[in-house]
Amino acid sequence: MLSMNPREPGRKRCFHAHETARADALNGIPLATFGQRVTGLLLDLLLAVLLWAPAEFAWRRYLLHEESIDLKWDFHEAGNIIIMLLYWGLANFFGNGQTPGKWVARTRAVSLTSERLGAWQSAERALGYGAAVLEGGLGFLQFFWDSNRQCAQDRLAETIVVDLRHLPVPDPRVRPERS
Repeated sequence: MLSMNPREPGRKRCFHAHETARADALNGIPLATFGQRVTGLLLDLLLAVLLWAPAEFAWRRYLLHEESIDLKWDFHEAGNIIIMLLYWGLANFFGNGQTPGKWVARTRAVSLTSERLGAWQSAERALGYGAAVLEGGLGFLQFFWDSNRQCAQDRLAETIVVDLRHLPVPDPRVRPERS
C-alpha cells in the first residue's frame, strides 16, 4: 500500500496546491479589457518618461558634467531600464497593483497567490513588461488567446488584471462573518 505521508523515507515529493482558497476567492472576477490595459500602459509609459527626462538630464549635467546633452528614449540605455523598473515596481507595490495609469483605466493587477501584491511580485511584473517587449510585442498579444487574459508580465508575476468598474461594491451596513 502506498502511503500518502510525504515525510516517509523513499517517498517522492509531490505537488500540493496551496492557493486554492485564493483561486476560489477570485473565481468569476471581471477581467480588464484590452483597451483598458493599453490605456493604463500608455499612461504609465508617459509618466515614466516624464520622470526619466529630468532625472537623466540632471545625472548627465551635474554628475557626469556633460556639456552637450542629447536625451533619447532607448531601451538599450541602463538609466532608462532602471527608471522603468523602479516606476512599475514601486507603483505596483505601493499601489497594491494599481499604478497611476491603471487608476485612470480603472484596473488593478491582483495576485493569484496572496491578498496583496508583494515586493517581489511587483518587481516581477516590472520585469515582465521587458519580457513582453523582447518577445516583439507578442507578450502583450497573449491577452487574446489566454483564457484568463494574461500577458507575459501577468504570467511571470502570477497576477491577473481586473476591471474595477464591474466589481460588486460591498454594502457597508453588512458586516462580514468571522469564523
